Amino acid sequence: MSRKTLTFLIAESEPPEARDTRRDSVGQSSGETYQSVLRHIVPDAQLVRIKPVDDGDDAMDRGAIEAADAVILTGSPLHLHKESAEGNRVIDFMRAVFAAGTPSFGSCAGLQVAAVAAGGTVRAMEARREAGFARRLYATDAGRSHPLLDGRPPVFDAPAIHTDEVETLPNGATLLCTNATTKVQAAEIRHGAGVFWGVQYHPEISLFEVAAALRRQADDLIEHDLARDEQAVESHAALIEALHHAPERRDLAWRLGLDDEVVVPERRTAEIRNFIEHLVKPTCSARGRA
Repeated sequence: MSRKTLTFLIAESEPPEARDTRRDSVGQSSGETYQSVLRHIVPDAQLVRIKPVDDGDDAMDRGAIEAADAVILTGSPLHLHKESAEGNRVIDFMRAVFAAGTPSFGSCAGLQVAAVAAGGTVRAMEARREAGFARRLYATDAGRSHPLLDGRPPVFDAPAIHTDEVETLPNGATLLCTNATTKVQAAEIRHGAGVFWGVQYHPEISLFEVAAALRRQADDLIEHDLARDEQAVESHAALIEALHHAPERRDLAWRLGLDDEVVVPERRTAEIRNFIEHLVKPTCSARGRA
């Protein structure tokens, strides 16, 4: 008997204008980036991109959520510590995902959405920033044996750029990974019938997208004293983009302080691969869908 084709709902957390800005910068919205990554990891999967932040979108269809094998929540510039119609819509969507019992994964704002939907809180980082890469990430005691981090070394870096963070995890959550800048770097959240695995960093984005994100947020980096001027941002972004185009260049990796955990796509996307192998596929079998 042939193996079932997996169906992923890729939920855009970006408002329409943010999707357009990102497409102008890197040619893809956050949801389209996830589509590209998933095509490499599970080339035979059915990938359905939905927009729960959009007014009038049909993403709240409970039947479609239950029928899917997994839900992915993308990053977003939404600030969930501020009231907004877009934020409320995506949080309501995530509550429907938990209720449906469909395995879910999210990065950056995706983790924040799941935390708030289950009863946690999000806050602004104030003067702190992780811009480009989250450094010296390490597993908690619970995270060392958790399959989300399977294969990661004891300490690693990952692409990251965010100005908000999870302040408090909800009941039913387990902190899996942390670092000196942001306490909640990875977590499992169990709520209702659902299980969510998420990370504050971005295993899905390429070095090209990291460079573009720094350019888009140059004013913020200068304001927070991470760069002296736009030229400094551009010089740093150019190094990162050069490494994207020539990943074999050890001199560039050395200058940026990066190793294979970031540079090699199969290593960089470890959490997404682990989510599929250790949560999506086993849940599919348990549901009788294998």
